[in-house]
Amino acid sequence: MTSAMPIAHRETRTLTIAGVDLAADLSGALVWREERLLVVSDLHLEKGSSFAMRGVLLPPYDSAATLARLAAAIARHDPRTVIALGDSFHDGEAHQRLPVAAREALAALRRGRDWIWIAGNHDPALPRDLGGTVAGSIAVGPLTFRHEPTGARGEIAGHLHPKARVAARGRAVERRCFATDGDRAVMPAFGAYAGGLSIRHSAFARIFQGVAFMAHVLGDRGIHAIAAARCC
Repeated sequence: MTSAMPIAHRETRTLTIAGVDLAADLSGALVWREERLLVVSDLHLEKGSSFAMRGVLLPPYDSAATLARLAAAIARHDPRTVIALGDSFHDGEAHQRLPVAAREALAALRRGRDWIWIAGNHDPALPRDLGGTVAGSIAVGPLTFRHEPTGARGEIAGHLHPKARVAARGRAVERRCFATDGDRAVMPAFGAYAGGLSIRHSAFARIFQGVAFMAHVLGDRGIHAIAAARCC
């Protein structure tokens, strides 16, 4: 692969999904400005402590890092409503392992705004004491927000943790990305320890009916639009 990423730096990029203009934020959040709605997916809070219980020791700071980045995105966009698009917690007991500081940070983020928790495959039975509303999916205008993508028009989903492998300055790099064809979108994982799945995986081909979609790649200082067919 010989193509290089564009050099222009943009902290947000407009994505039009089913006729709705949304702002993709460099953090990995998606913003619907007219609705004052901010969406994030796959926070995977307390993944580090989950791995530690299995003997895989990781620095126990993933929840703090994830919530700090979320706080910055919320401060930039001042949403009235936040949708957490599933797998907000890495497992069914992760919310019980949240450190006190992380609980307080999460409570501060929820204060004064509506918060909708979408159930994911990692956290299908979200506790009601988290605050906010728990749902399997939610429709707002022509858009439907759910965790696992089905390929329906107007769908904003997560679950697959899309990443793109692209050429830059003579070397290949992998970065998280938004994947969209203008009718539907799959969001990048927001969590600090969340991994990724290549957009050239067959799971994306099933959703988008091939590779006729774009990867909006999260770079160091900007979001870069690259055709999925040009990614490795």
